Amino acid sequence: MEKKRVAVIGAGASGLVAIKSCLDEGLEPVCFEKSTGIGGLWWYRENRDGQGCVFKSTVINTSKEHMAYSDFPAPKDFPNFMHNRYLRKYFHLYADHFGLEKYIKYQTYIKHVTHADDYDTTGQWRLELKSRENDSEWQENFDAVLVCSGHHVEPNIPDFPGLKDFKGNVVHTHDYKTTKGYEDSRTIVVGVGNSGGDAAVELSHVCSQVFQVTRTGTWVLTRVGPNGTPGDVAGIRRFTNLFPESFLNSAFQKQANQNFDHARYGLKPKHKPLQAHPTVNDALPNRILNGTIKIKCNIKKILPTSVEFEDGTVEENIDNIILATGYNFGFPMVDSSVIKVEKNQVSLYKYVFPPNLKHPTIAFIGLIQPWGAINPIAELQCRWATRVFRGATKLPSRDMMWEDIIRKKNDMKKRYVARQRHTIQVDWIPFMDEVASEFGAKPDLWNLFFKDPVLALRCFFGPCYPYQYRLMGPGMWQGAKEAISTAWDRIEAPTMTRKVPKGEASKVAAILKLLVFVAIFLGIILRFV
Repeated sequence: MEKKRVAVIGAGASGLVAIKSCLDEGLEPVCFEKSTGIGGLWWYRENRDGQGCVFKSTVINTSKEHMAYSDFPAPKDFPNFMHNRYLRKYFHLYADHFGLEKYIKYQTYIKHVTHADDYDTTGQWRLELKSRENDSEWQENFDAVLVCSGHHVEPNIPDFPGLKDFKGNVVHTHDYKTTKGYEDSRTIVVGVGNSGGDAAVELSHVCSQVFQVTRTGTWVLTRVGPNGTPGDVAGIRRFTNLFPESFLNSAFQKQANQNFDHARYGLKPKHKPLQAHPTVNDALPNRILNGTIKIKCNIKKILPTSVEFEDGTVEENIDNIILATGYNFGFPMVDSSVIKVEKNQVSLYKYVFPPNLKHPTIAFIGLIQPWGAINPIAELQCRWATRVFRGATKLPSRDMMWEDIIRKKNDMKKRYVARQRHTIQVDWIPFMDEVASEFGAKPDLWNLFFKDPVLALRCFFGPCYPYQYRLMGPGMWQGAKEAISTAWDRIEAPTMTRKVPKGEASKVAAILKLLVFVAIFLGIILRFV
């Protein structure tokens, strides 16, 4: 029987795992990448040819054990929080290990994706393609499509009064890449999300003064967690889902303010921590403390060489305004009859499948904003989608899909501050469990407890590594248990470049901690017996 051909759009973090998922399910992937290499946004380069990429200095906000693909842990000697150079090395190692690059056609631009003429009977899609090498154009039909091109299409430019009259330099973070040219300037960074925080911090080392503008403030997380453990390794654990949201908000706020008093630093927002996406930045409070960054409220109006803020203050002699104001989502290459994006709102089942199509043969990957790493979620979405394409897994009814879509939108409105960015928010473990449940890969810890209690306890009380989703079900990986068991070795290795003997106290503390976890777990079991 002839293999089904699947078009994969983009060879970034989602596109690579899409290729592998196709191969795992016996499908034939053809990946189209408009640049000359893999990595997508994470491939920093000077000549971007209009394509987006990270800053030259960008370091990932999620640790290597949490952002790893579920059957390919990052090398032991790689830093826990990788600079973009290391992350692209990881992508190359992954692609080489599984032989993915031979399925990629570089410098190929997707002009349009629409239903093939015989879609009603075959479910196929027609792609209009263009070579960036010789400008040739052609069409091809595919049995299915995985859209892995990212969704940050158009920079969001706020309409501040007077912005067009400003005589200095105005740039969106989409186009900002290094501090070159900003030396000794007075620069305003609008926005205090992750990109805005990173830009402000690195600019504060070369500018005479940086002003960071925030409308509502933000809660700031640090990569460095308790006792120097990566923050997500310490915080993202299954047992925490047992606690009510009010408790988690209180604990989150207490921890954030132990790092630094958000009110005293001008960053405390009105919303609770879990009501908006946080900012991850270890250096921001330090730069505020030494005065190189000053936090300002929202802009009222912009004058040719100065900026007035809503509290009536004015900053004179401003040279640059950097807009870290997010993006408008979109998929301009996909026919509007397939997906519509309005004010960053989309209607997709689990943010993957359009619910109204006759054939579920197109899927959108990575269209989420998680409290954690995107890569493992994109991988689960690809594993699920390729099984749907193959016919091994069925989607629920159209009515059930719409019910889930509407429920998610309503829950989002209830929980989050009303902003354009809060339309695709997901909680890391619960959402991965949702997707994994669609095709039988969610770890059954209850049954696992009676077969391997130590592993079950590690999965429930310990860090929720992506390897958990390879313990059972379709795509099970024999190395998953070992990857979970040896994760701490990979976490400790890159920091222990000078060996220091561990004291007996640390061993006793570790044993006591395990005993406490076991007691809590047994207490939970007894509640339901």
